[in-house]
This record gives sequence, C-alpha cells and structure tokens, in this order.
Amino acid sequence: MELLDYLVLVGYFSMMIGIGIYASRMIKEQEDFFMGGRSFGKLMQTFAAFGAGTGSSDPVNTGRTTFTSGMSGMWSVMYWLFVTPFYWIAGVWYRRMRHLTLGDWFVERYESKALGAGYCVFGIVFYVVYGSMLFSAIGKVAAPLIQSEDVTLLGQTMGIEYVLVPIIGVIVVVYGIMGGLRAAYMTDLIQGLCIILLSVILIPYGLNAVVDKFGTEGEGMMAGFRYLHEQLPPERFDIVGSTSGSEFPIYRIIAIVIINLVGIVVQPHFIATGGGSAKTEHDARVGLVVGNFLKRFCTVGWVLTALIALALYADNPELIIDPDRTWGVASRELLGPGLTGLMLACLLAALMSSVDAYMIIGSALVARNVYAPYFNANATEQQYINVARWTGLFVVAGGVIVSLFLMDVFKQLQLTWVFNVLFAAPFWVGMWWRRATTSAAWITVIFNVMMFFGIPFFAPLLISDLRDNPKYLITNQIIETTTKRKAAPTDVSKRNAEMAKWGDAQATLQDAEVAFQMAFRQVSDAGSADLSALKDIEASTAKLIEAQGVLDALGDRPTELQIGDMFPESKTAGGKGVFWPGGVKPVDDEGNVITSVKPVAVGDESVIDENTKQQVLAYPEGTKLRGLGNFQLDYFIYQAAGIDLTKLKDAVLDTLSLPAKIIAPFLVMILFSFITPANSKEALDRYYAKMKTPVDPDHETDRKNLEEAFNNLDALEQKKLLPGSSLEMQKPTRTDVVGFIVCFLVCFAVIGLAWGITKIQ
Repeated sequence: MELLDYLVLVGYFSMMIGIGIYASRMIKEQEDFFMGGRSFGKLMQTFAAFGAGTGSSDPVNTGRTTFTSGMSGMWSVMYWLFVTPFYWIAGVWYRRMRHLTLGDWFVERYESKALGAGYCVFGIVFYVVYGSMLFSAIGKVAAPLIQSEDVTLLGQTMGIEYVLVPIIGVIVVVYGIMGGLRAAYMTDLIQGLCIILLSVILIPYGLNAVVDKFGTEGEGMMAGFRYLHEQLPPERFDIVGSTSGSEFPIYRIIAIVIINLVGIVVQPHFIATGGGSAKTEHDARVGLVVGNFLKRFCTVGWVLTALIALALYADNPELIIDPDRTWGVASRELLGPGLTGLMLACLLAALMSSVDAYMIIGSALVARNVYAPYFNANATEQQYINVARWTGLFVVAGGVIVSLFLMDVFKQLQLTWVFNVLFAAPFWVGMWWRRATTSAAWITVIFNVMMFFGIPFFAPLLISDLRDNPKYLITNQIIETTTKRKAAPTDVSKRNAEMAKWGDAQATLQDAEVAFQMAFRQVSDAGSADLSALKDIEASTAKLIEAQGVLDALGDRPTELQIGDMFPESKTAGGKGVFWPGGVKPVDDEGNVITSVKPVAVGDESVIDENTKQQVLAYPEGTKLRGLGNFQLDYFIYQAAGIDLTKLKDAVLDTLSLPAKIIAPFLVMILFSFITPANSKEALDRYYAKMKTPVDPDHETDRKNLEEAFNNLDALEQKKLLPGSSLEMQKPTRTDVVGFIVCFLVCFAVIGLAWGITKIQ
C-alpha cells in the first residue's frame, strides 16, 4: 500500500467518527440510543440488515472455498439463501413486539426477569465470540494488502493483525458509543455501499488481467470469460459439485436451512435489524428481506472474483499454502494506489457494520435486563444510556481480546455453531403456543447447555480414558478416490508451482539438517556454554519443522505435467470421528498428534469406471489413536437405531449432527410445558393481543390501538388460524402469501444468476 491508500483509510475512519458525533446530538432517551427512535424507513432498514448480516469473513471464506473447490464453494455462504423468504413473515414479529431487546420479550412472554437476564448472558457471550471471528478475518486479508506479515511496535515484533484489530475496535466503539443505533445505521448505509463496491470492483480489473495474460491485444474485457473456461477445468464451473464429493449435497443444505431458520430468530440483533427499529411493519419486512437478498447477490460477485483469482494465481505459492489469502492477494495484484486502500476500507466496513449493531444491542441487553431489574429500577434515561455505553465498550473489547488470543476464524466459528439453539425452542414455542411455560423454558435452556456444551466439554476432562477408549474411536471409512482427467492450463501452473515449492522445501530441509548437525557438534565439544551454537540449533530446528510441514502438505514429489495430459487427481474423504468432531488422530505415548503417520491401503482397489478408482485406507495396525475436540453425544441415538456409521460419507455424518439439536429442544419444551404450571391468563391475553395488533408509527395512536385490542379479545380470536385453540398462529394475509412466494422466486433468480455466469464464454 502507498500513501494514497493510507489517506483513503484515514478519510474513511474520520467519516465514521464524524457520523457518531452528529448522531449523538439526537439521543434523548433509551429508545433513541437502542432503536434510533424507531424512525427508520425501508432504505435504512435494508442496509442495517445487509450490514449486520455481512461480515468481513464472508468474502474471505467465499474466496477460499471457490479457489479450492470452484463455484460450488459459494454454498459456504449461500446456504442461508432459502432462509430469506421466512424473513418476510418474521420481520413483522419484531416490530409488533414493541420491545428494545429480545430479553424484554422473554421477560414479558414468560413473566420472568431471570429468564431475561439469562438471555442477556447468552447474547453477550455470543457477540464476544462471533465478533472476535470477524476481527480475526480481517487479519487474513490485511497482511497481503499491506504487504507486511509483521510490524515492530515498541521494540516488539508482531503480526499486522495484532495492531489493526485493536484500532478497528477503537473506531467502532467511538462512533457507536456516541451515536447509538442511529449512528450504526447511518454508517451501515455508507458501509453497505462499500460492501457492494468490494463485491464488484475486482471483477472488471480481474477480467482485463485475464485477457492481458492469456489473450491477444485488442480483445475486450468480456473475452476474459472465454479464457476462464480455457484455463480452468470444467468441474470448476459446477454449481453444486459432484454428487459423491460435494460438501453441500441437497440433504445437507436442507438440514442447514432448518437449523439456521430455527436459530437465527433468537440472535439478539434481530430485534433491531430484523424490524424492531423500523417505522412500520412493511418497512420492517421489506428492509429485512431486501437487505439479506443483497448479500446473496454480492456472494455471486465474490465467487466470480475467486474464479478469476484461480485462473490468474493458481501457481501462487502464497495461495497454495494458505487459500484464505485469495481475496487479499487478488486485491493486492489487481488494484492500483488508492483502490487498494479503498478495498481494505470496504472490508473494514463489512466488519464494522456488523460489530456496531452487536455492540449496541449487547449494551441494551445489560442495561434493560440486568441493570434495570436487579440494580436500579428507577434510573433515569441518561443513567441507562451511560450503562449501555460502558457495556458496549466491554463487548467490543471482549471481541478484540478473544480475537488476539485465538486468531483462528474456523475455530471461532465452531464456538458459535450451536449457540442459537439454547433459546430457540422457548422462542418458537412461546410465539405460537399459549401452554408454553416458564419452567419448561428454563428446563429446555439447561438441557441445551448440558447436552450441547457442558457434557461434551467436561466429559473428556472428568473421564480420563474417554479419548482413548476404542469404543468411541470409530470413524467412517477413509476412501481415496482417484480420477483421471485432462490437465487444464491452471492445473499445469499449479503443478509447476508445487514442484518448485517442494524443491525449495527439500533444499531448506537439507540445509537445516546440516546446520543442526554442525551446531550440535559445537555444543557437544564446547558444552552448553556455547550460546551461539544453542541459538543455531533453535533456528535450524524451526526451519526443519517448517520445511517438513510444507513437504507433508504437498506429499510425494510432484511430477511434471503438460496441458492435455491425462493425470490422476486424488481426493481423500472419510476418517471423521463419529464421537469426536476434532477427529481421531494417531498420537505418541505423550498424547501428541503424529502427522507423519499416514493411512495405508487396505484390501483391493475398486474400479468405479474407466477413469475412476477407489481405495479403502486405514491407519497401520497398532497405531495409537486419540479422539480430539468435544465429545458428541448425538450419535449414541444412531448407534442404538442400528445404523452403521462407518459406512456413511462425510457430508452424511456432518448432517446427522443437526437433527438432535433441532428436534430434542422442542420435544423437551413441549413435554415439560404439559406438566408444569401455566403462565397467568391475563399476561398471555395481553401478549398475544399485542402480537395481533398492527403497529401504528405514531406512538400515541399505537398505544390507544393496543388498549382497544386488550378490551376486545374476542374479536382478535378470529384472526387465529385455529380459533378457540391454544395455538396462536395467525391466518396469513394476501401480503404474507404473495411476498413469501416472490421471495422464493428471487432465491431461484440468485441461483440462476450464478448459473448464467458459468455459461458466458
């Protein structure tokens, strides 16, 4: 990056802080700080939903999966697509709640301040961990853009991300704490436009670079699509991947859609970005749906950019070792001064537009559901706002600290994978069934904590031999599939780079071995007093480990390849631990994982067709194995049902982890609601009457409408789908049905756009 790029960043940060100062003048009470006075129309709600739902990790993850798997990699983000039509219905709920936090909703529906406080704890932990993942994602793209792996600060050398992440956190805190949700939404509008820009800006530069590299002088940008098809193998343009090897087969996509739909509604920021801060119900649902569809269309742009990067940089050693850097390398190589800084600003915008919403809503939870009921119920509006501002500081600081200590996007994502399940069943059942009880809600939350977090985490700590017990070390079969296909130009480029990388690593390994032996002899002759030789041993050992890691990743020495050659491409699947999501790995006597021990062939090779063969692999007999990660209880159910889990594919095993998390909490919630005391009829009548009464944007008129509804409960009964029953689902309106259908058609339009791009030549 050059001076102009840094000026762009400074200008962007200054604008964000200026917006915070401007918005701070409009804050008079809690509703102003937490909900922006419920004054936002379709445009602001759209970009609020778009910004909160689009994090810095999204283009980075899409770039990585597309670089390694082709267009089917888009499903790493696109599996949310078919959840979006349901937002058309859910957007109305959050506006009709008329609350400042979802914790307030749990307090009202279940008549329990404690449940609201429990939800607050869930929300803060979720935001700290999820926010830390977004901070970490910036580190993956910042180093290639800034062209610096390390910086020296106060005499200490550290990764660039360890400087950048705290700076971003400070900027978010400054404008968010000053201006509240209004500042967050105003910046989200600008940041949303930046995100759209980053989704398309690389495409024309990339297509022109493809033409310049592979075409002839005078050809236009659109010729780049033809050269993409010439350079990449046809499989890279498959939208869903192969049936056998796809990470996202149709059944897995369906299961993920369901669990995301079940869980997304209880993410704390949905009370605001989902519609609670909108002027009207229609603004709420339009903003929520359009904002999320914008992200889906942007995903298509991210995929195309990654395909371009694959054609141009298949031989880039940096990407061969770490595909997470795809977006950063493409930006660095394709954009000029000023635009590189703008790209980093756009990625920062993707992070900041999510974190600012998380900070405001997290602070609202503490102020409304902990401070007010347990510390100072008679606080002034300004006192509540001050508590919220301090809480927001701690939420962001927590995310920054977790990011700096963990700095692993995938591990941080795993921590949040089933978080939403904790409160999902009490929310859904309480929304639609009068008989849902407070006791059942607490039992369900405790059940979820114990079954999905507590026991899986503590069982291996309390039972010393659990990780080594052969009963729980079963895996699905390890199968190596070898397919012969014609080499495309990018295959040749990648192979040449792998050969060079392998040769360099081999030379480094040999040099490091020589250096180690010389230093070792010096220490042997002079004793431990030879500090220089000891340092040489330490340095050569580090080089040995690094070089051996590269060689392990590349495998045997790559052979030369020519365009059009039929060459074998091997993919190994399976070996997934049934009870251990971290895997079942070979270890030494001290429990350290041994990467040098590889599975070997077992039995005869199977011939699938003339170009495809499969071989079953297994670790050598006598290998000591150990389970890694938390202990998965779900699979006892499948074992009891007689299912042979060792024969299942990876995607099937992954999918089987979801049904229990979806179904069990609802069964517990419904069962215990039948056998525990019901909530008071008066509180239930008022709550469900409110949810059946459309919102009027004028606060006073809306209050009068609610009082009238509370006094005419019989009239509201006819709005139910099943009048006279305890089920509170309302009859769908024409707007509900038509909007839902249109949303589903838009889903297929997004897929159609992606498919259409694959046909441009």
